[in-house]
Amino acid sequence: MGLNSRIIFHLMGLLLLFNGGFMLLAALVSGIYKDGATLGITLAAVTTMFVGIIAMFFTRGHKKEVKRKEGYIIVTFGWIIMAASGVLPYLITGAIPNITDAFFETMSGYTTTGASILNDIEVMPKGILFWRSLTHWIGGMGIIVLAIAILPLLGIGGMQLFAAEAPGPGGDKLHPRITDTAKRLWFIYVGYTLAETLLLRLAGMSFFDAINHSLATLSTGGFSTKNASIAFWNDQPVIQYIIILFMFLAGTNFVLSYFAFKGRVQKILKDEEFRYYSLFIVLLTLLAAVVVYFQADVAVSAYHPQVLGDMESSFRHALFQIIAVVTTTGFVTADFTAWTPFLTVCFFGLMFAGGSAGSTAGGIKIMRHILIIKNGLLEFKRTLHPSAIIPVRYNDKTVTEHIVYNIIAFFVLYMLLFIIGALVLGFLGLDFVTAIGGAASSLGNVGPAFGTLSPLNNFSGLPALGKWWCGFLMLAGRLELFTVLILITPYFWKRT
Repeated sequence: MGLNSRIIFHLMGLLLLFNGGFMLLAALVSGIYKDGATLGITLAAVTTMFVGIIAMFFTRGHKKEVKRKEGYIIVTFGWIIMAASGVLPYLITGAIPNITDAFFETMSGYTTTGASILNDIEVMPKGILFWRSLTHWIGGMGIIVLAIAILPLLGIGGMQLFAAEAPGPGGDKLHPRITDTAKRLWFIYVGYTLAETLLLRLAGMSFFDAINHSLATLSTGGFSTKNASIAFWNDQPVIQYIIILFMFLAGTNFVLSYFAFKGRVQKILKDEEFRYYSLFIVLLTLLAAVVVYFQADVAVSAYHPQVLGDMESSFRHALFQIIAVVTTTGFVTADFTAWTPFLTVCFFGLMFAGGSAGSTAGGIKIMRHILIIKNGLLEFKRTLHPSAIIPVRYNDKTVTEHIVYNIIAFFVLYMLLFIIGALVLGFLGLDFVTAIGGAASSLGNVGPAFGTLSPLNNFSGLPALGKWWCGFLMLAGRLELFTVLILITPYFWKRT
């Protein structure tokens, strides 16, 4: 049975309409601030929407059914199409005239990686900076989840798209209908964004900075409007604590936020992933804070000097950077790669942690780590009692072997792609530390890395091929490997 290509192109057109609509919003911001980029962004929006309308018009007689194969194609190529059209505001306005750099910045935005090639962010037009932040926000909850919310208007079911977009083990639903689930997730997402914007504004940020950083925080993206990132506000701890709070929430399963709003607190406290996620952050923060406090040479931010041996400052920077890396947000308040070799290794390991399943964070995800460790420990019992049936349990429920095998396969593929990613970057001339840091950061959608890609630098120095390769790693990591890698298997394209 062949692919339903018409529905694929129809939904590509729908996504382009979405993208063009968000570009118009960026053009409005540009017009308000009179930054000179309004015409260029508007032209990009009109072009994108026109192509989208054409695609939808010529495929309007499509068969309204999305099967699993179509779902994977729509998700992966949908992201590529969004990134390809998302470069237009950069190219037309001349903000990023190079196609390679523009695509890297755009893919980094949609995948909520936050790695940038811009050397002077603050000279960029306001409309461009807002568009840059919007790419984060669109990608954060998933462009496909956004589309699911209106698919019934087209008479199309969205379950296959949701499965491809969110293939992780945390498949809790808030409502039996997938469309209503998407709507509830977006209400929470939008609500958190507005709440953080208001709090940051009250704490002293300008409204423009507040909305941009809220868009980047809730998406766990990391693009900032300042060259120094959040270190720009090192003398305003309240701002940094607000961002810490919302990074933590963004890295938590959004289903738990829904339960919190419904007053079902016990369900949150009993959630294993949430408990380990919180405990993990607390213990690592205390460890890092102690090291920062007692190591005089690491308590200084390269952006803004701080008083050495300041307990509150040491705790705040440690907490901020631990959460920023665990949730793969990538904001920085200091150069954490200079915090002793011990902490450097710790932060490198954190790039493989990831936030909670069902969050906007990238990485492997805490839930997968828990189940891998549990299964590994149970292997000792199975070795002693080979005839016994000893299942893995999570949240007091038995985890099926299928899910365990899926998670183990994911972990093996993830580490294999990391190794290949680092080898390619090494082949392109990057030193060892930079190569493994760049691969881990791109695949985990973290942002800042190590070596020449540290928080004090950016990805502008990568060779052109290296930028395209990192863009691929970002996409594969954001869509949790299977959705992208399955498309390069010959079996996928066989007619069934």
